[in-house]
Amino acid sequence: MSHTRQRAVVICPGRGTYNKTELGYLNRHHRDKTDLIEIIDAQRLQQNQVTVSALDSMDKYTLSIHTAGENASSLIYACAAADFADISREKYDIVAVTGNSMGWYIALAVAQALTTKEAALLINTMGSMMKDGVIGGQLIYPVTDAHWQYDAKKAQQVSALLEEANATGAATELYLSIMLGGYAVLGGNEEGMALAQQRLPRIDDTYPMRLFNHAAFHTPLLNAISQRARSELSAAMFTNPSLPLIDGEGRIWQPHSTNSRALWDYTLGTQVVSPYYFSTAIEVALKEFAPDKLIILGPGATLGGATGQCLVAHHWQGIANKQDFIERQQSDPFVLAMGMDAQRSLAK
Repeated sequence: MSHTRQRAVVICPGRGTYNKTELGYLNRHHRDKTDLIEIIDAQRLQQNQVTVSALDSMDKYTLSIHTAGENASSLIYACAAADFADISREKYDIVAVTGNSMGWYIALAVAQALTTKEAALLINTMGSMMKDGVIGGQLIYPVTDAHWQYDAKKAQQVSALLEEANATGAATELYLSIMLGGYAVLGGNEEGMALAQQRLPRIDDTYPMRLFNHAAFHTPLLNAISQRARSELSAAMFTNPSLPLIDGEGRIWQPHSTNSRALWDYTLGTQVVSPYYFSTAIEVALKEFAPDKLIILGPGATLGGATGQCLVAHHWQGIANKQDFIERQQSDPFVLAMGMDAQRSLAK
């Protein structure tokens, strides 16, 4: 059967993907994944935390509970890892794995650079680092137009803003945090967030949009978190991945040539305090691995748009704008988001 399999690159989601509509995701799709969920729950019980099973089966979705880092991270990991197990290996040959932001940790898990138990520990540790107070914040701003075409003026406004923040001295901190398809995600302290909201022109009464309960990930504001993580999480946890991994700088970590200490160093060092270029990771996925499909693990499907914008940027398979992407997705989807039932069935 192997000759009929399609090549797939798997994309792991980050924070902000388990929302109100995702409540009950594990229960709906993954009652059979008891081994995986029990390992993640056991890790949390050791820390006197609410289990992911309990979070997922709550009567109602509560922003303050479900989006808190110490809960959201493990919950998203459980959903995504369980989705990964559901991908049909008869239909798809998984040729590489990547992720967005916290999705990098999930990518490490599904590519087996970490065991389930160690991934649960790493994800819970990183997610819980700010339970006593979130460091800074993040906001998102588009650098494309309504058709997903690159907008040089908007990109220039973001660059000018970052230069201005940099010139104001230590009081105002603002940095590029993530390049997310057609969006720039900025991270900074409260003064930096205020400056961005003041300077960036309002778009559609939505942007710049502050991300609720998100810290200034992938910026120098997290230097202390990076140091703490290195002291608490051993490099010995990491091993060579079983699948190629594409990181937030577009580097490929190959199964037979990965230095596991360098992987630890990137994961708890560079990746925590420097920008995460999701767009570059997708470009590398497309150009180096020539996939027939990109499969985005659930929960949610918020990465679908950003991934589509990456396809537009490279005119991938003739997809030149938002409408092209929508039409392609309706006729013969290139991107399968497992958080959407119709596309989930195509991945299984």
